[in-house]
Amino acid sequence: MELKPDLQVSISIAQSIVEQVVSDRTVATVSRLYGGEIAAIHEIAFTDPAHRPLVLKVYPDDLRWKMQKEVTVTGLIQGRLSVPAPDILLADDSKRLLPLNFILMTMLDGSRLGQLEEDLTPEQLASAYAQIGRLLREFHHIPMEAFGYIGPTGIWTAHSSNHDYLTHQFPRKLAEFAERGGSAELAQRIAGHVAERAHLFKDCSQAVLCHNDLHAGNLLATIGNEGLRLTGVVDFEGALAGDPLMDVAKALYYLDEACTHALLDGYGVLDRGHWSETLDVYHLYFVLELWCWMAQIGKKERLDELALELEACSAA
Repeated sequence: MELKPDLQVSISIAQSIVEQVVSDRTVATVSRLYGGEIAAIHEIAFTDPAHRPLVLKVYPDDLRWKMQKEVTVTGLIQGRLSVPAPDILLADDSKRLLPLNFILMTMLDGSRLGQLEEDLTPEQLASAYAQIGRLLREFHHIPMEAFGYIGPTGIWTAHSSNHDYLTHQFPRKLAEFAERGGSAELAQRIAGHVAERAHLFKDCSQAVLCHNDLHAGNLLATIGNEGLRLTGVVDFEGALAGDPLMDVAKALYYLDEACTHALLDGYGVLDRGHWSETLDVYHLYFVLELWCWMAQIGKKERLDELALELEACSAA
């Protein structure tokens, strides 16, 4: 599967794209920006510095449907978060201006938090992750009508309960794990481990919007006289409707102990019996999901390390 399309966007093509939404701007430069795993991200800057640059996000053809998903999720969060998300100015799947699907959106203030982290003081880092925890809570105030992965126009396969959703998802991912060469013995151990804990899924009765990838690479921040402030949240390609603890577990997956404490402090009380055990089961799910994704995109050098993590997570 080809990700992050290596597509050269000329100034003339960028000008044609911009003119679909505004007519009073002249494109000066088009430059590649740091982005996520899937899409290619370009900055379109203008000759008049009074006009803020715009962002062009181009999707690989195999995952072209994620363009419409981004539009759908952006609509769900509009005006409901304290941290801005980009405004989508144009979503184009016509292949008329570019041979791939793309969106044109506003550029937010700040730099990627992931690029800032190594130079932050412990206090700034704690502040950043407390804000991330509060942002997660805001996502989880957005109710969804069912449980399931969000597709181009809504939930793809809707499940009436979290238990139904997860007892569907785990076998599905384990089947993919086996199909892509994972150990049958390990798959069986994981299945048994999850079956013993499946009752935990019943403790969530209301699906909420989950970003499902809220890490430092998908957040923008600035540092000023009043300290570090989150200024943007991006990349909604993995969003789902599910248990809020599932989103918390995914966010914690990337963090050390200090950042974990800061995020949980910002998030607030986890008002759920057995929340720690539930987070552990979701952690296992995300390692399994990550193994399958790395196998799908050909990053086989990661598979042994992730398999060892799967063994550790399912050993208890």
